[in-house]
Amino acid sequence: MTIGDDLTVRRMGFGAMRITGPGVWGPPADWAAAVALVRHVVESGVNFIDTADSYGPHVSEEIIAEALAPYPADVVIATKAGFVRTGPDQ
Repeated sequence: MTIGDDLTVRRMGFGAMRITGPGVWGPPADWAAAVALVRHVVESGVNFIDTADSYGPHVSEEIIAEALAPYPADVVIATKAGFVRTGPDQ
């Protein structure tokens, strides 16, 4: 799928909300498994990852960075900003 004139992403994307801890807050119980999962989805052909600064907060971005930096040229990471949460399950 082409977005605009030059951004191409595959139909299957990855939502990073659930790679964080319980209630989408804090680090996951198994950080290494979360990193491995992000690597696996990209190796499987996913090139669009959706995240938000409130997932963890900031935890999903840290996991994605550890898993993928330096980022493959065709991977698109979209983030939502301004969404503030005060705690788990909020």
